[in-house]
Amino acid sequence: MQFKNPELLYALFLLLIPIIVHLFQLRKFQKEYFTNVDVLKKVQLQTRKSATIKKWLILLTRLLLLAAIIIAFAQPYTSKIKAFNTSKQTVIYLDNSFSLQAKGAKGPLLKRAIQDLIQTLPENQNLSIVTNTETYLNTTIKAIKNDLLQLNYSSNQLSYNAALLKAKKTFNNQDNTVKNLIFISDFQQKNTDFTIKKDTNLTVNLVQLKPESISNISIDSLYISKQTVNNIELSVILKTNSTSKITLPVSIYNNDNLLSKATVDLNQKASTVFTIPNDQVTKGKITIEDTQLQFDNSLYFNINSPSKINVLAISNTNDSYLSRIFTEDEFIFTTKTTNNLDYSLFDSQNLVVINEIEALPESLTTALKAFTDQGGSVVFIPNTNGNLNNYNTFLQRFNFAPFSAINANQKRITTINYAHPLYANGVFEKRVDNFQYPKVERYFPQINLKATPILQFEDNKSFLSQNQSLYVFSAPINTDNSNFKNINLIVPTFYNIAKQSLNTTTLYYTIGQNTSYDVATNLQQDAVLTLVNGNDKIIPEQYYFNNKVLIKTNDIPELAGIYDIKDKTKILENVSYNYNRTESNLNYLNLDNYNNATVSNSITTVLDNINNDTKVNELWKWFVILGLVLLILEMLILKYFK
Repeated sequence: MQFKNPELLYALFLLLIPIIVHLFQLRKFQKEYFTNVDVLKKVQLQTRKSATIKKWLILLTRLLLLAAIIIAFAQPYTSKIKAFNTSKQTVIYLDNSFSLQAKGAKGPLLKRAIQDLIQTLPENQNLSIVTNTETYLNTTIKAIKNDLLQLNYSSNQLSYNAALLKAKKTFNNQDNTVKNLIFISDFQQKNTDFTIKKDTNLTVNLVQLKPESISNISIDSLYISKQTVNNIELSVILKTNSTSKITLPVSIYNNDNLLSKATVDLNQKASTVFTIPNDQVTKGKITIEDTQLQFDNSLYFNINSPSKINVLAISNTNDSYLSRIFTEDEFIFTTKTTNNLDYSLFDSQNLVVINEIEALPESLTTALKAFTDQGGSVVFIPNTNGNLNNYNTFLQRFNFAPFSAINANQKRITTINYAHPLYANGVFEKRVDNFQYPKVERYFPQINLKATPILQFEDNKSFLSQNQSLYVFSAPINTDNSNFKNINLIVPTFYNIAKQSLNTTTLYYTIGQNTSYDVATNLQQDAVLTLVNGNDKIIPEQYYFNNKVLIKTNDIPELAGIYDIKDKTKILENVSYNYNRTESNLNYLNLDNYNNATVSNSITTVLDNINNDTKVNELWKWFVILGLVLLILEMLILKYFK
């Protein structure tokens, strides 16, 4: 039992006064003499005993009456909290990620959780609610009821540690506050750990929502498996965590028009292939039917008209091998000599190849540096008779290590950086260790510390390296000095360098991942590109260069779909975004070993326990009633006790 006004209990010392008065009564009895005292002695003895008992009873009732009044004024109460003036603060984290679409006993987990909160929480109780996307501070369930009922699922799920930190930040720093955090989630198993540190000022309540079934089917991914002049083959990967064999239909659409449908026998993982024409713009969608999670039943993709890449070769020698690589169907290839070169051509180029020219004048170096600053890429191939000072001035402007004097010792190219973006995506089916090594007769030794090696000699010195937008060969590749042109490696090397100089959109991107792509266009001053899908209009982060716009996205857009990339009202091309599939696998954490939190699977139970723990039972009324009972008892003693 605790007291609201404990200082009033000092008044209990006043109870000593009537006790002292009673013990030290100074009243004397007078003696009376009678002739026959035998009977009177008996009467006197009985009277004295009765009077003494009556006085003790009256004293006791009065002491108890006074004590009851004093205690009543001290306002006693019982509660699990430490003080009567302790405030209470409740914060609820409500996970609204896609995995909460799973069906529980009473419907989708998230919708059922919202209903439980609305029905259980008092309408005017002050609280804060945070989700992956929204924050409601110091509000009531009555004020945000409609917002909760309209709460959407989010692809931007916070990690559990980040969600815990976000929820903790909503608490105030006041003393004498009982802090309760209710963490509501299905606790799907992630790649990161979930740790709860001991905090004596905070009570953490974990509510794990569990679906009735953990079986789910998802469209995992899509890629181009084969491309011919007329057709494109799209491979669709399907996954399920069910151990039984499932047969389901898979459909492909273009602009909501059904193109084809296939039936797939699925046992954990399966694939199917669709063939579509190669000569049409496609705004496509792959769909399946599954009743568990809905977000992964569709996958959007698009195929745009290819943007041709502008490639300029500056060469005083034979560059026919470049024209065979940069064909007319994908590239606009131009070649110029140093004598007829116009630097204004750089404004319309994506890639410039410096092909074994002997001298690099300062004006050309300056123009190339400005070109790369505007998003262009440069490939530099030296000449055995090149001006070393010119070369090194050029290299140092791009933060490359300088060349040393030419070395006439033959070297073999033995190391391929398979992880480099030039070779990482489908160039090699497997790593090759016993191929016919290309070689060079003469080369410029170079020790690169900042550049990334792509191809290396047997002594680990670079043959081809990259630093940002500049690719540097350390040796000429003409047939007199090297047989590099005679191996198949030359084609993917130059082809992918050119392709990466204009990073066009792929089939689709994933929401929440860092994404960047180029849009080939010439924007007017102060103009911006927008992403438009129906009524959704987004202005993404973008950087304008001479002949392209670099777009970067991460958390936007929030909704999956196919977006038009617009310059005002003109549609330049399309880009597709899909939700991350990590939540498709319904595996959950085991919360039995969490010692610094209470675990439950019922929101109602947790809220009832918190209310009981913080409930204050005031007892002063009972002491007032006790005082009245004692007063009545004293009156009865005085009247009827003879």
